[in-house]
Order: sequence, then structure tokens, then C-alpha cells
Amino acid sequence: MEPQYINYKQTDCFSPTIIRYLAEDESLKPFVNEFANITSFEKIIKQKNTTCDRDLLVSVLKNQYQIIDNLSPKLITNLHCLQSTNTFTITTGHQINIFTGPLYVIFKIVTAIKLSQDLKLQFPNYNFVPLYWMATEDHDFEEINHAHIGGKKIIWDIKTTGATGRISTKTIKKALDQYTQILGSGLNADALTDLINTTYTRFDNLANATRYLVNQLFGNYGLVILDADNAKLKTQFVPIIKQDMLQQNSFKYINASDKKLTAIGIKPQVAAREINFFYLKNDLRERIVFENNSYQVVSTDIKFTQQQLLTEIDNYPDRFSPNAVLRPLYQEVILPNIAYIGGGAELTYWLQLKATFDFYGVDFPIVMLRNSAMIIPQKVQHKLQKLQLKTIDVFTETLALKNNFTQAHTTHNLSLAEEWRSLSCIFESLKLRSHKIDASLSPSTEAVKTRLHKAIKNLEKKLLKAEKRNFTEAIADIDKIKNLLFPQMQLQERSENFGLFYVQYGNDFIAQLIKNFVPLDFKFTILQ
Repeated sequence: MEPQYINYKQTDCFSPTIIRYLAEDESLKPFVNEFANITSFEKIIKQKNTTCDRDLLVSVLKNQYQIIDNLSPKLITNLHCLQSTNTFTITTGHQINIFTGPLYVIFKIVTAIKLSQDLKLQFPNYNFVPLYWMATEDHDFEEINHAHIGGKKIIWDIKTTGATGRISTKTIKKALDQYTQILGSGLNADALTDLINTTYTRFDNLANATRYLVNQLFGNYGLVILDADNAKLKTQFVPIIKQDMLQQNSFKYINASDKKLTAIGIKPQVAAREINFFYLKNDLRERIVFENNSYQVVSTDIKFTQQQLLTEIDNYPDRFSPNAVLRPLYQEVILPNIAYIGGGAELTYWLQLKATFDFYGVDFPIVMLRNSAMIIPQKVQHKLQKLQLKTIDVFTETLALKNNFTQAHTTHNLSLAEEWRSLSCIFESLKLRSHKIDASLSPSTEAVKTRLHKAIKNLEKKLLKAEKRNFTEAIADIDKIKNLLFPQMQLQERSENFGLFYVQYGNDFIAQLIKNFVPLDFKFTILQ
């Protein structure tokens, strides 16, 4: 693949908040620890106050990896390194989408791996372990039960409740068959089909299946995969669970931050609740609310007095699942982490959290934007060359792109600007003449001019539309290009699954991404 790098702003696909963050806008400084650059990493490495239980973390990870045979040497090394005080994690995370979900999930992981490699080169006395946090406690199944591939949407259509990581994979066969059928046949297609079939038939729940699939794709690069839905890990979080449940500190501090962010033109991404925990059991993940002087689990008969709640937290910390605003705090408590890599929406809600971290005395990591990319297949590249379009042109809105193409290639002058200038001069003369006869006629003359100008603009549009018919094939090709690179009218990475790219490139697909991503340059990557 040949890379091209452009500024995020040039794509017109990213929010003003992200553009400001990448520009290291000073108004955002109170909401971050440090902006993401080499100088900041050097500073945070020296200042990092790691309080996590490294031995416990490694013990839990080794236990979780027992389901997988033949771990890569790099992964084994990284697990060992996590016990050392000179080792830090570079974390990314996501919900456990079937078949890995959209491309950007792959891009998140690749960014974490590449950043870890880059930091090791820059700071050779330290180790940096890329870590993928599986959001196994999330319960929004409809967000992860599908994948878009080759223009089709594959859906795992079942009714379920509770944490998605605990869902049985027994009913996924129909979606599995549909997905693998789209992959087709051939060396890479057959290899991926075997991998996907093994993933969802050998492992009994979605968490274990996802661990296996992601490990098969990234294990050789030393990626560590963590399922934090674990009683031992949550024991470290118990003091904060109790304090926040009783005092509602996160609610107070996040609301205060939201007001400050709004004042500088940033709309908060998520809303904090008075209690930011769910009650979690096998088929249950429901909010906890404080009502009628007791702590109640919504939509159930479960409720606790304050003392009963504290006892429940002590005895069953795994039953208390942080929501989106407290999950990052849990993450930083149990990991020796210095950076979190997320998408635009994640980055925005992390801005809401620093005051809560400060209150609990937990180090706030460097939060950085994942690499974004667009992969331009050879057939699309040929169409662009045929149409004499530059790669950057694909980000132009479709109608404007068609108009620009037509105007650039027509042999006719489709603009009536010169004619309108002549008519405007005539109307100025008419206005002067009518004003001499009766001053009240000037508005009438201006109204006629306005109507004629509108008619001229409509005629100009008709000329352009008529000329487009002379470029029918080219206009159709523009539609094909836009549909392929912007499926469902959004960036390719936000919809399309990695499967067909793997079929084309095999294992080299991941290798090429790692080779060409440059995390700290903060440029949009185009791979041709």
C-alpha cells in the first residue's frame, strides 16, 4: 500500500472539537493532563504514579489466556514485562462487535500497537505494552450484533439481556454462514473463514470468542487483551465504588466540567447520573438509583439499605459495573496506563472526566485520537485516474464533485455571469430612468431585477444539468467511487468490516496498517 497523509480538517468529516484538540487549543488545557506529543510522554513517564497491583493483573490475564493455545513469544514477553515498574500500557478499547465490527476497531488496535513501538524506540529503557480493553460489561447488544461487509449487513438477530461478554455464541450460526459466504473462496478467504468459524464455534461466550479472534489477528504484535469483568480486578476499585455511590462525586464534578466545556463551545458527549453504576448479574445489567431512602435496581425488585449496599460491594464487587463515565476511572485504577487511544466521541467525553480523576487522586492518562484511514482499492484508483481526479477530491460533497467535474471538462461556457453583468448594467440604467419619472418606481425595478436574476441562475443550473448528461458514464463512476469509499454516506472506516480487505491482502493487511500509521503525526491516512 502507498500512503498519503492529509490534515483531518481537509476531510470535513471530524468535529470542531477534534480539530481544536489536535491543534492543542489552550482553552482545552484544564480538561487534559497533557496533549499527545513526545515531550508530554517523556513528562508523564517520569511522573506516573502507578498504584495498580501488577502481580494481580498479570495473574488475571494469564488465567484468561488459558483458553488459547500457543501464545506468541511477543505476547508472553509483554505479560512478563507488566510485572516490572518500568512497563506501561497503551490502552484502547471497544465493545465486542461480532466479526470485529467496523474497520475503525481494527484501526484503534493498530494505533495502540504502533504507538507502543514508537515509544519504545524513543524511550528504550521502558517497555510499552499495547492493551485492548474488551467492553464485555456493556449491555447494548444492538450496537454490536451486526457487521457491514461488501454492501450487506449481517445481523445476529436474537433477544438478549445482560452483559454482552456473557452471551452464548450457540445461536450465531446463521450470521456466521452469511458472513463467511461473502468472503468467497481462495487462500486468504479460506483462512479467514476457518478463523471465523473456529472463533464462534469453539468458544462458548462472546468475550472468549472475541479474545481468540483479536489474538489471532494481533497476538504476534504482543497485543494484550483484557476482560475487566472480573471480581479480583474490581476489588481494587471497591473504595471508589463505595464513595461514589454514597457521595455522588462523579455526578458533581462531571456536571461542573460540562458547564465549563459548554462555555468554551464544546457540547458534552455523555450525561452523568447521580449514580454511575449498573447492577450486574448473568442476565441482568440495570441502573442503580437512590429512591425512597434505599438503593434500588431499576426494573427489578432488588434494593439495598446503605449498609446492605456496602456489604454487597465488599462481597461481590463484580456485580457493580461502571457506566461510560466511570469505566475510564476503573481502567486507570487497575492498569499501569499512560495513554488511552479512542475515537472522536470518546476523546470528547474524556474531556468531561479529568476533575473526577483529580478528586479521586488517580492519574489522568494522555488521551489521543486513533489513526483514521481510508483504503482505496485498485479499481477505485483506476477510476480516479480515468476521471483525472485527485485523491483529496473524494472528500468533496457528491453533487459539488459532479458539478466541478462537468465544469472542468466541458467545451462550453456554462456560466452566465458575464451575461448577468451586462443585464445588471441595463437595470442600473432603468432604475435611474424610472427614478427620474417617479421615485416610487425604484423598488419595482429592483423587484424585476431580482426575479430575472433568479431566472438566470435557474437557467445556469439547467445548462449544467444538460451538460452532465453528456458525461453520463463519468457521473456514474463518481457515484460508484463515493458509494465504495463512503458506504451509507459516512467514512469507510465507520461502516465497512475488515473481512474483504483481509481476503485481498491476507496477513499483510495488518502489517501494512502498522507500517503506515504514524500515531503522533495526527494526519488522516489514505492507503492506495
